[in-house]
Amino acid sequence: MARNDIATMLLDRIGDERLGLRTRAQDWSWDEVVRESAARGALAEALRADGPFHIGVLLQNVPDFIFWLGGAALAGATIVGINPTRGSTELAAEIRHADCQLIVTDSTGMARLRELDLGLDADRFLVIDDPAYLAAVAAHRTEPIGTSAGPDSLMLLLFTSGTTGASKAVRCTQGRLAAVAYAATDKFGHVREDVDYCCMPLFHGNAIMALWAPALANGATVCLTPAFSASGFLSDVRFFGATFFTYVGKALGYLLATPEEPDDADNTLNRGFGTEASPDDQAEFRRRFAAQLFEGYGSSEGGAVATVVPNAPAGALGRPAHHDVAIVNPQTLHDCPRAILDPHGRVTNADAAIGEIVDKRGSRNFEGYYKNDGADAERVRNGWYWSGDLGYIDEAGFLYFAGRRGDWIRVDGENTSALVIERVLRRHPRVIAAGVYGVPDPRSGDQVMAALEVADPDSFDIGALASYLTAQNDLGSKGIPRLIRLSANLPVTGSNKVLKRDLQAQRWHCDEPVYRWIGRDRPEYHRMTDEDKRELDDQFIRHGRESLV
Repeated sequence: MARNDIATMLLDRIGDERLGLRTRAQDWSWDEVVRESAARGALAEALRADGPFHIGVLLQNVPDFIFWLGGAALAGATIVGINPTRGSTELAAEIRHADCQLIVTDSTGMARLRELDLGLDADRFLVIDDPAYLAAVAAHRTEPIGTSAGPDSLMLLLFTSGTTGASKAVRCTQGRLAAVAYAATDKFGHVREDVDYCCMPLFHGNAIMALWAPALANGATVCLTPAFSASGFLSDVRFFGATFFTYVGKALGYLLATPEEPDDADNTLNRGFGTEASPDDQAEFRRRFAAQLFEGYGSSEGGAVATVVPNAPAGALGRPAHHDVAIVNPQTLHDCPRAILDPHGRVTNADAAIGEIVDKRGSRNFEGYYKNDGADAERVRNGWYWSGDLGYIDEAGFLYFAGRRGDWIRVDGENTSALVIERVLRRHPRVIAAGVYGVPDPRSGDQVMAALEVADPDSFDIGALASYLTAQNDLGSKGIPRLIRLSANLPVTGSNKVLKRDLQAQRWHCDEPVYRWIGRDRPEYHRMTDEDKRELDDQFIRHGRESLV
């Protein structure tokens, strides 16, 4: 029977002897998971102070993270996932903004937090590899298990990834998370026999909403790895006998960059769910690993905008979930015309057809941001829910994702989607990951810049890349990057999304190779020297755009 809150779903697992949690070192039944969770919930209640009952968790994917998710649900507390990839200033600001009164971490995390001004006393930190913590948990294991929480209890504050702008803390109640769990079960066929491999970070909504919550709803097994590893992925899948996994960002690209082996398809996976993988990467994963992928649309804020249908073209999310899901021009508030696709699937009227995905029924599942009225007002305007994502609907009525709103690049008066360009770049056999973003053109508007992760930037054949780009039928001339940055290790978020806002701020001011498009009749890239970079900066000054330098 479907439950409407996470706490009750956990209580239903008392006495369930099926494996609920596995690592390479230890297993726990669902009954044991609930009891470990309850002990931590009781510890949190014993330590509770005045103010919001918010518990920050700075951990890798270790069992204690799972136990604290359950413990917070039973205690009616809120888990704040802390992203370890944040810089110190941003990390401290997010912890303070979320009003964390307790922080759960390990000795490595504590060494970092100790240097920050968080406004918390020493007894507000629980260090999981400290014997005192283990003793405190043990002291609460005999307490009765129950809950006073319900559907309206705030379960999570999920910070957005902040790839193209400042991150925000998304509110998620137990009721909403429970509804997500059952919706995912129906959509992606979760069953009790599933073995769910959790390789995406638990501080991110993908791992909690698309894997942990459905596993709880069905009594499936959750398997943890501390952090995503492309080289260790298949070994983990085989060790656990995993049947399902989730991915986000560029993780699929990193997997496909590992050397192919003849027995890659010899594994137990049957399906996976994720977002923002190109149709080419999806097809290659299916071929190589013999598992079905469900590429969907998702955000921490919520908002179901698409219905998966079996006959959808490659790259489509499906059909709009209902007739009030529309593609809207943010300036005119008018619906965008249908996208006209050429034989290669390229949108021929992108400037008109691509707009923001909007639900005209209103906010629905969006429960707001924590202490951010301005962001709430931006998300819900004109009585509509604005997803913050770009998309288009083709003439057959299929909905497509075209990137985040921050991915609009205005080139020569036309809007260009960074996601479309990234997909073309990712098809190049030597490109592991790609991030595309706009940098100011010296005269007006933007020019396209791309940062590419490759195995060896110094030996990468930039001339071959230029020839490749001009030969792609699904890439318009305005989409060809005018600047290319090569890197052996692009900066990414904890969920493996390329951190484009940092790259955008640096532009060509970096120690890595940067190439500029100088060709016309014979297109080619020229590696920029320090003098070239100064000359480009000078162009901004000459054209009155010095404030952008």
